Amino acid sequence: MRLPLARAIRGVGRPGRKTKKLIPLLRRGDIAIIDHPDIDIVCANALIDRRVAAVVNCAVSLTGRYPAAGPGAILAAGIPIFDSAGPELMESIAPDTMIEIREDGGIYEGGRRIAVARPFTHALLEEALARARANISVEMEAFVRNTLDYLSEEWPLLFDEHALPELRTRIHGRDVLIVVRGEGYREDLQAILPYVRDKRPVLVGVDGGADALLEMRLRPDIILGDMDSVSDEALRCGAEVIVHGYPRPLASAEPEDEAAQAPGLVRTRKLGVPASVLRALGTSEDVAMILMERKGARLIVLVGSHFSLQDFLDKGRKGMSSTFLSRLKVGSILVDAKGVSRLYHRGWRILDIVWLLVGAVTLTLVILSVSDSARAFIDLLAVRLQLWLRHL
Repeated sequence: MRLPLARAIRGVGRPGRKTKKLIPLLRRGDIAIIDHPDIDIVCANALIDRRVAAVVNCAVSLTGRYPAAGPGAILAAGIPIFDSAGPELMESIAPDTMIEIREDGGIYEGGRRIAVARPFTHALLEEALARARANISVEMEAFVRNTLDYLSEEWPLLFDEHALPELRTRIHGRDVLIVVRGEGYREDLQAILPYVRDKRPVLVGVDGGADALLEMRLRPDIILGDMDSVSDEALRCGAEVIVHGYPRPLASAEPEDEAAQAPGLVRTRKLGVPASVLRALGTSEDVAMILMERKGARLIVLVGSHFSLQDFLDKGRKGMSSTFLSRLKVGSILVDAKGVSRLYHRGWRILDIVWLLVGAVTLTLVILSVSDSARAFIDLLAVRLQLWLRHL
């Protein structure tokens, strides 16, 4: 593993306040400039896949609040991290500007120092992880209390029968595959591709999950979410688009602004993509499950889901009441495929190799028995072999 501070690092600095929006713009050798406290593993893996030269974080990469796995993964991939650069860096650097990061963490543009960051070393990583492990019980207690508090407000998610958008895709009686771009989504989706090809389920991408489907050369039938992380290409792929909106407010004297209650509409309208709005409590992932259940899905298969404490802390959520309730509602038809790629990897067995050789020999014998030209070719080889042996 290379040392992160062995030399000055030069590259094009690409700033982005939202890491998931910045990632598609990154190229190999770029310096990613983010503002991301407690870097989560999904964003970390995406930065690694982009093969950036370094990561500059305006925030603290690992605060010690909980053991976020992202910083460790980035360092393990040999990509140096410089953090605590301050929010001013986002304003002081223009996109596509060549910058240099020196050994002491100084960040330079054209020979002028524009910021100073802290080299985030393995020693700092271990120190922060130790604090995080000591604090996880505090986070767990706060998380559970928040979940219980919001259960009393979000329980209508189980019974609310408000009107649903009309879909041109038939759902009733069919399998549905819902893809969320959570940890391990790519490997799990790859693992169940035989199921997808055989059963041909309805394909639902939750925000960036639509791009995950397209990566596998699968066109989503439906895209649902607040449209903050799905690409323009995915939105234009021909799928039905459903914008997740906030629940309708109580009676108000002010006229309702539909786009204010469903911010994703601004983007779909700008792209000229027709979209319907579904107002509901919970995350887009929860809403997708509830929608498919109410539309009569026979089975719901979920890839890349968020359900662990780590998942929710990575997402910045303080509770999981809506997820708990939505899984209660659809539990009898839900198959969570998270981690299925780690379940079983079958390698070549000796018996497989034996059967392969037997098949090859059998096929050769069959060809020789029915083909005159093949027999003539073998006879010619035999004659040449005899002549060669006589000259030895």
